[in-house]
Amino acid sequence: MTPLESLISTGTKLWLDSVDPDLVQENRKFGATGATSNPSIVSDLIKTGRFDDQIVKLVEAGHDNDAIAWKLTDWLVSQAQEVFLPVREETNGNDGYVSFELDPLLEDVDCPLSTEERANRYIETGKSWASGHKNRMIKVPATPGGLAAIEELSAAGVTLNITLIFSKRQYEAARDAMWKGAQRRSNPGTLKSVYSIFISRIDVYTEKHVPSLSEAAQGEVGILNAKEIWQMNENFWKDKGLPHQQEIVFASMGTKKPEDPKDKYVAALAGDGIQTNPPETNDAVQEMIGKTFTRTVDQLPSDEVVNEIQEKVDFAKMEDVLMEEGLAKFAKPQQALLELIANKRKSLSATS
Repeated sequence: MTPLESLISTGTKLWLDSVDPDLVQENRKFGATGATSNPSIVSDLIKTGRFDDQIVKLVEAGHDNDAIAWKLTDWLVSQAQEVFLPVREETNGNDGYVSFELDPLLEDVDCPLSTEERANRYIETGKSWASGHKNRMIKVPATPGGLAAIEELSAAGVTLNITLIFSKRQYEAARDAMWKGAQRRSNPGTLKSVYSIFISRIDVYTEKHVPSLSEAAQGEVGILNAKEIWQMNENFWKDKGLPHQQEIVFASMGTKKPEDPKDKYVAALAGDGIQTNPPETNDAVQEMIGKTFTRTVDQLPSDEVVNEIQEKVDFAKMEDVLMEEGLAKFAKPQQALLELIANKRKSLSATS
């Protein structure tokens, strides 16, 4: 049994944090059953030059840079969906999805739209990009505009991945809107939803903003937060009688400190939910020959550590700071993607 097979055997679902066609095929063999995408991933793929032919064709068809970005993203996500569609069929819709992120520029600091207008854009584009796709998850951020769109999208039958969740408050708001929308469906039993909790960014935050944490507690806040939200999620959905799991996605799973083991978060959150691991994390885990994972997702740190974290960490402040940073990281990659396509357009036309 390989290390990743051991991880999956604990009850964890493995989704690849990439839609690179080659990596999708490779990680499917490792046991991955889904994937996620975002503008940074698409940008990195464009930089390889492997998709220049598609870009040339889109330019020749008269598309502007924005349209090229979305058409290429749509194509890459669709390619991944084909690989994971058998999983979706085998699990009757419980797994096998690929996430498609809606326009991050709706959350740019310079976006002039009101919260209601942003919500309306999420609803409109979410329905549009979901249409005709059996195993596409629409990724909506847990921002005021995103949260305000969830009920309507859920009621419309759109399968959703709520992202940029750092706090219990965000999770609860997203979950409650999701369930409210699902109850407006002709059959609430068709609901499939996931909630992406960011892990490592929280530990980066506490290193900087809560340096008084003890050695035992520092680096454990992201894990504790994720485990507590996971338990809340388990408790909420257990009596709803739904055929599909409404799951936590453990995101931001790459370690940020060189001295941390590459499987720090992978090992700490094994046993349930979905891990969206970067390709390099999966590769590092797979190289840990003989590594065996056990269920840890329901095991909290010691009472002393939990009490210290609750005493010293202001989670409301943490959410505010991380959301501000997260939105910058959310919007800038889309701007960079558009700039990259503009440069590609120039360089490719110059060589043609």
